[in-house]
Amino acid sequence: QVQLVESGGGLVQAGGSLRLSCAASGRTFWSLVMGWFRQAPGKEREFVAAIRSNSARTYYTDSVKGRFTISRDNARNAVYLQMNSLKPEDTAVYFCAGGRPLQLSDAHDDYDYWGQGTQVTVSS
Repeated sequence: QVQLVESGGGLVQAGGSLRLSCAASGRTFWSLVMGWFRQAPGKEREFVAAIRSNSARTYYTDSVKGRFTISRDNARNAVYLQMNSLKPEDTAVYFCAGGRPLQLSDAHDDYDYWGQGTQVTVSS
């Protein structure tokens, strides 16, 4: 079993930056594909980014390409999301997720483990 705890959310002005962290428990973190999803009020949860277990590949939704960077540190059982040039439309609760899809996936059904989320609010 893997437990995930996000941190690093907060209030930031448009154009600013935040770094989200996700701490994982369990001995199998190194084998998981890790992803970040977000959910804005009144909207469905949407994919943001994913990274393979060995960091060899990453995958981003189009709206964050060039602004967000996903990374991981398997020695620390952690995954990160560096968010730059933030926009008001990035406002959402951000969730860390882990799973074992055969390929990097943007489908939330492919992820078995979820954190509780951290709020990111970008003011204009």
